[in-house]
Amino acid sequence: MKAAALLLSALFLNTALASPSTKTDPGIKADYVLIKKSSRVMFLLKNSRVIKSYRVSLGKRPVGRKIYQGDHRTPEGKYKIEYFNPNSNFYYSLKISYPNELDKMIAQKLNVKTGGDIFIHGLPNKFPDPDSFRGRDWTKGCVALTNKEIKEVVSLVPVGTTVQIIP
Repeated sequence: MKAAALLLSALFLNTALASPSTKTDPGIKADYVLIKKSSRVMFLLKNSRVIKSYRVSLGKRPVGRKIYQGDHRTPEGKYKIEYFNPNSNFYYSLKISYPNELDKMIAQKLNVKTGGDIFIHGLPNKFPDPDSFRGRDWTKGCVALTNKEIKEVVSLVPVGTTVQIIP
């Protein structure tokens, strides 16, 4: 029921909040992250209310759930933030707990590897033109933001926060 209420809240606010919203109280931390793949928007929520939203880039093949390693799709389902990685190949990253049990079951039935290393992250550290990433899907399945945005997200989303990724 909570997920349905969060989804409805996010859908109604989708248009109004599709770009980064105004400043957030520094003491507020998100308790839920909702990523809506079809509109390329990530919502940070606290007590079922949107506190921030961001435009995001997804895997190169964004339609459909991630099935196997190397399919360039962004997963769909419920996950957790496992840890913060300040030393990744991207400017900051938050590890998503992909694969979940359903992902593992599907991969096992299809006899494929699920892969892993799905993150919410910034731009590659060694790329000369960060603007070329904006507005297109370019990751191997991760959720990407600008470096300024991921820095803010890291400050608002604690380890252990639930992440729901929907089509």
